[in-house]
Amino acid sequence: MDFKRIKSVTFFGYANATVDSKLYKETYEVARVLAEAGLTIVNGGGPGVMRAATDGAHAGGGIAEVATFYPEFIENFEGKDPLNKADKEIILSNYVTRTMKLLELGNAYIVFNGGTGTLSEFGMAWGLDYLYFGHHKPFVLYGEQWHPIMESLVTNMLIAEQRPESLKVYKIATTPEAVLEALSRHDEYLSGKSEEEHAPTPTGETAFLD
Repeated sequence: MDFKRIKSVTFFGYANATVDSKLYKETYEVARVLAEAGLTIVNGGGPGVMRAATDGAHAGGGIAEVATFYPEFIENFEGKDPLNKADKEIILSNYVTRTMKLLELGNAYIVFNGGTGTLSEFGMAWGLDYLYFGHHKPFVLYGEQWHPIMESLVTNMLIAEQRPESLKVYKIATTPEAVLEALSRHDEYLSGKSEEEHAPTPTGETAFLD
């Protein structure tokens, strides 16, 4: 697949996902499919979803890049996984700059299931896409769990009425093929083609992702 504007995709998700878990296998497959399409896979260099992203990238014949930091006095941070054998590592000084570098390196974002760290990355990615609406990076939420999460946020937070554009920047996908299709369509949009025929519904989804 010939991507013109999207060259790299940042993966966010649960650091404690084990290699035999459904989450790890799903991440691996998404990364493999995107790598086969010629996209570079970016992640935080840790275990779990991050390692699965690197392994999947290599399985697809692609490249994996990581942004890491080596902390002191942070007991609940997983750090660099020696089994996450990426092709390129960028070392940052702290967690915040690492997160910003991950957001910078990816031309698109995919957020899998995860914990508090994933939620912080999800919030930053979503907020940036809202701020840059119209020139925003594609933002894919992977997994069925995102349906009730987003419905709850829209129902209980001041989003739908005050910031409707924020509901148009994300897609929910449940297969690697759906992710690839979402990125391809957004690449067309970024390349100046019309997106009217696949405009998001009020909940941020599109029919081709179902």
